Amino acid sequence: MNFLAHIYLSNDNDFIKIGNFMADGIRGKHYEHLPADIQKGIILHRAIDTFTDSHPIFRQSTKRLHDRYHHYAGVIVDVIYDHFLAKNWSKYSDENLADFVEHFYQILRDNTQHLNEKTIGMMPYMIKYNWLLSYQYVDGIARILYQMDQRTKNNSKMQFSIEELKEFYTYFENEFTIFFEDLRAFAKEKLETL
Repeated sequence: MNFLAHIYLSNDNDFIKIGNFMADGIRGKHYEHLPADIQKGIILHRAIDTFTDSHPIFRQSTKRLHDRYHHYAGVIVDVIYDHFLAKNWSKYSDENLADFVEHFYQILRDNTQHLNEKTIGMMPYMIKYNWLLSYQYVDGIARILYQMDQRTKNNSKMQFSIEELKEFYTYFENEFTIFFEDLRAFAKEKLETL
């Protein structure tokens, strides 16, 4: 899953949200100096990624993209699934998406002393272009995929996957809906054991 899902699946704990959000930029056990709840967020993030990558519905979505995008197919589906979470936000949360996103940006601003360099470097762009809120629109996803493609020096061709999103939109949305119920249950259970 991508940023929005990881933050959402952290429930209402700000430090777990921070850890879950920045976990991709932390290798091995290089987090043991951080507050306990940020550590829990990092552990939760890794568990969510493992669960997601092995889930048959997620794999079904990635198969649709694999021939063209190879090992980037999973990354693309992560972003696509965040689109469907944002688009259908009111189904999963009573809080307005714009309020949720702004609150999260404020959490980051208030806790920069706990953030890794990658997150600190990314924050200004994320907030300026409001990535998390833009996920609800196909154009927003297209922009994110384009930016991700640029970071791979256009080797991934991810920017073109918007074509498959449009072509198989209903399939992806149905797969997300089924998958996300399983993921929500998994994350809830995992949080209880951390």
